Amino acid sequence: MSRRPPYLLASAIALAVMGGTAAAEQPSARPWMDAALSPDVRAALVVQAMTPDEKFQLITARYGSGSDGRPMPAGALGSAGFVPALTRLGLPALQETDAGLGVARPLNAHSSDGATALPSGLATAASWDPAVAEAGGAMIGLEAHRKGFNVLLAGGVNLLRDPRNGRNFEYAGEDPLLAGIMVGHAVRGVQSQHVVSTVKHFAINDLETARNTMNAKLDPVAARESDLRAFEIALGIGEPGSVMCAYNRVNGTYACENEWLLDQVLKHDWGFKGFVMSDWGAVHSAAKSALAGLDQESAGETFDPQVYFDGPLREAIARGEVPQARLDDMVQRILRSLFAVGAIDHPAEPAPIDYAADAKVAQDAAEAGAVLLRNQDKLLPLAGTLKSVAVIGAHADKGVLAGGGSSAVTAPDGNPVVGLAPTAWPGPVKYHPSAPLAAIARRVSGNARYASGADIEAAAKLAASSEVAVVFVQQWAAESFDRPGMALDGNQDALVAAVAKANPHTVVVLENNGPVAMPWLAQTGAVLEAWYPGGAGGEAIARLLFGEVDPSGRLPLSWPRDESQLPRPTIAGAGLAEIGLLPQGKPADTVDYDIEGADVGYRWFQRRGSEPLFPFGYGLGYTTFGYGPLAITTDAGGTVTASFTVTNTGGRAGADVPQLYARLHGDAASRLVGWQKVSLQPGETKRIRLTLPAVRFARYEERNHGWRVEAGTGHLLLGHSSVQIEQQAKLRLPGVFPAGMQR
Repeated sequence: MSRRPPYLLASAIALAVMGGTAAAEQPSARPWMDAALSPDVRAALVVQAMTPDEKFQLITARYGSGSDGRPMPAGALGSAGFVPALTRLGLPALQETDAGLGVARPLNAHSSDGATALPSGLATAASWDPAVAEAGGAMIGLEAHRKGFNVLLAGGVNLLRDPRNGRNFEYAGEDPLLAGIMVGHAVRGVQSQHVVSTVKHFAINDLETARNTMNAKLDPVAARESDLRAFEIALGIGEPGSVMCAYNRVNGTYACENEWLLDQVLKHDWGFKGFVMSDWGAVHSAAKSALAGLDQESAGETFDPQVYFDGPLREAIARGEVPQARLDDMVQRILRSLFAVGAIDHPAEPAPIDYAADAKVAQDAAEAGAVLLRNQDKLLPLAGTLKSVAVIGAHADKGVLAGGGSSAVTAPDGNPVVGLAPTAWPGPVKYHPSAPLAAIARRVSGNARYASGADIEAAAKLAASSEVAVVFVQQWAAESFDRPGMALDGNQDALVAAVAKANPHTVVVLENNGPVAMPWLAQTGAVLEAWYPGGAGGEAIARLLFGEVDPSGRLPLSWPRDESQLPRPTIAGAGLAEIGLLPQGKPADTVDYDIEGADVGYRWFQRRGSEPLFPFGYGLGYTTFGYGPLAITTDAGGTVTASFTVTNTGGRAGADVPQLYARLHGDAASRLVGWQKVSLQPGETKRIRLTLPAVRFARYEERNHGWRVEAGTGHLLLGHSSVQIEQQAKLRLPGVFPAGMQR
């Protein structure tokens, strides 16, 4: 398809700005500092004033920490990426930090007190509440700004295609609509604090095994309707300043030199105005990457074979292989993003941080996203009058587990559990010092006793002598490896089985990356999925267990019974020897995602006629909800308006997430098209009215290079999950071609 390269548009903007003699007149020394001008104009003015060396300085971020004998760059904060200030132009340094769940690199001369950790991305997604996501993004954005950072590597939106993926905890589940909306709002929150957010990892980066070389094979149309759709929605809502291209190959070409991904889809089709930065060690060329749409190389002197965006790119421009206009476009995009979020007008500087207030934001997110999976005979909520509670396992006397890798946050009070393997990358294993034991004990007048679970017999004995046993189980996961299976580590299954046998009033609390096998499920009284619950996780868990807050999280994923239900029952080469998971076999060169295509998660289960252990959208609470009749209207443009009532039919206040799915003619599976979280008092009824854009009912057509709603009929389904449907209404859709970037 013929199109005008984006860098030619940038040149046109620059020429229009300078306009003949305007450059010579120079009404002020730094006209780009005029905040009344648009970000595009301001960026173009800077580009016109820059020297070639200043341009190359901006497109080659250095590693912001010391490594391999190299000292930390002067002016850096010990972070992931650093571009020195352009003082001649009045522009601050770029200080880039890992920050998927909180500021992960705060330990530097300006800030030695750690940072506040949000619960995992899956926990935030499980809240099904965009306001929770946006508040969390704003919290970590503000902490970053007050630590001196102006670029956060935050905004993971890769879909959960496999529960064993080591980075699922950084992402937002399996559905592109849910993931895109939740991450888009998190990005919006970050950037409200004058900090650039970076949506990542673009794209199809859905496994960690052999991630630097693995080829993700996926039909382009299926990609548009699944992984890329999540990115498209997140970009439309959050308008991030940056997108990070991934390590892996996509249909044979590395993501950071993939013209179809970066230039065609991202910049042309979606109109993305920000810049594309590479992942650390993801660049393989100079000219090819630049022409494909990569704008900034990240820490190439440390992670790439060479710094491609210095000498090699200079040579490519000199010989005409890469136009000078492309270099200017790269610089324009970076500068535009900084102006657009206010990073230049409101420079990041060290300032006091209210950690108590930020911990409350993290606690709210943990409470909103915890999912009650089982509650036999209404074992929960627990009563504060209990005379004895056994708290067992998972270092619950010290804190709560966090995921590993670049997103791991060090709490302001440090790591209370040290020395666990692996102590080096992707470790060290970290916990947040919010101990569930102490939080539970405060609610039962101190009548809580702890057993580590290492001695199963002793733990069972403690459980038998207690009114209630709360067993914490954990599953550590991290960047750079996948788990070969879903089983819990060590003897945790045996521990839960023994405790449940000793005491029928056994509650299991999960701290984990995602779905795990639960052979003991039927023997337990209750199971609470707490994910990695973040910096105030212990308090949040206790409040949920004792009914101070109603569990209202709903699964953002399908929970398989076992690996045999997955599109790929095995992951060749998965594992990490340092924690006793010996990789079996050689990693595959190519991962075939065409097996499920766009039918990710619940759509895969429906297509196969298979029943997961827990369905997408599932979650229990301490009260119940009923739905009134579903009424729908459709306008000529294909927009569907749905209305219905929700009633709290139980005896306690609580929150529910009514979900709307569409099953269209010819589809083997339904798709999520809308939802709303609603809080109700006992007996209270509210009418919900949802407007569903036409694109939510569309399929992508390659021949038309766009979305199309096929004229015809189908059904709109209203339910508590993807399988528990209470109401349905017939859909009649007109044939329309909705524009992209609609939500």
